[in-house]
Amino acid sequence: MLKWAWSLVLLPLIVFIAYKREQAKHRYYADLTISTLDNFSTDSSAKTKWNNFLPILRYMALFFLLIAIARPTALSEEEKITAEGIDIVLAMDVSSSMLSKDFEPDRLEASKKVAADFIDKRKFDNVGLVVFAAETYSQCPITSDHDVLKEMLSQLQCGLINDGTAIGMGLANAVRRLQESKAKSKIVILLTDGVNTAQQYITPMQAADVAKKSGIKVYTIGMGTKGRARAPVARRHNGSYVFGWTRVEIDEELLQNISDETGGLYFRATDMASLEQVYAEIDQLETTEIEQTVLRKEHELFYIFIWIALALIVTEILLSNTIFRSILR
Repeated sequence: MLKWAWSLVLLPLIVFIAYKREQAKHRYYADLTISTLDNFSTDSSAKTKWNNFLPILRYMALFFLLIAIARPTALSEEEKITAEGIDIVLAMDVSSSMLSKDFEPDRLEASKKVAADFIDKRKFDNVGLVVFAAETYSQCPITSDHDVLKEMLSQLQCGLINDGTAIGMGLANAVRRLQESKAKSKIVILLTDGVNTAQQYITPMQAADVAKKSGIKVYTIGMGTKGRARAPVARRHNGSYVFGWTRVEIDEELLQNISDETGGLYFRATDMASLEQVYAEIDQLETTEIEQTVLRKEHELFYIFIWIALALIVTEILLSNTIFRSILR
């Protein structure tokens, strides 16, 4: 823009030349001698006054054309975000005890809600979902499509696989999903509400050892109130559960050992607020590296001034040939 800005200094010169030209035109008008001016009004009409305004339109149009030649631009900034995400697998207990009523409406639904909120915060991370009871399976592979992941999470139910709590199998399945990951940081968040009871091919500590050797950090969460809770104690022929008061038993020592072995942490969640706090702490502990690059774009504005100049020129032509038309023009 600056290299053309000098053209604006031409405007006063052009105005001066135009003014001298108008003066020169009046020199060639013939003189008319009359005896008296009594019959002529000495007051200029409104039309005459506005007629003197027409050249100003022309000069204004020229001014805007010179601005357009200078090629004015506007700068806009965009942020390009490059993120190095973390690969995460949620390993969630779906044994029947997860239907206990010490959380609203039960442990499973509460854990699903908080996990979904956690996923929303990890927008740059790949997240997968593994579930376990007496058996284990992958509910959703590691993915960056969080909408699909949350849909799969919402479909979790108790009672679809054999009942029990195979912590070792669940952890081993989660670790296996992360072993081929190329991410620099890989973590498992294992949530359970009970004691390792199911017969399994790999023990919890064996699975923790594999996680350690694979560079996978395991955060463990023990979910359940302290004391007693209304929990499923039997199942009817139609598949519905019979609830009764039972003592809440969580193998906190085992969960603590798993997290210690892998460099993670153990948390105890006794209500909804503390469960939300647990996930918030994990979110703060495992931050994603984000690199921001600012890109600047130039937007041409010259066409705006061209349109203004054209509008002024057209207005001047229309007025001079209609309302302010003169025989002297």
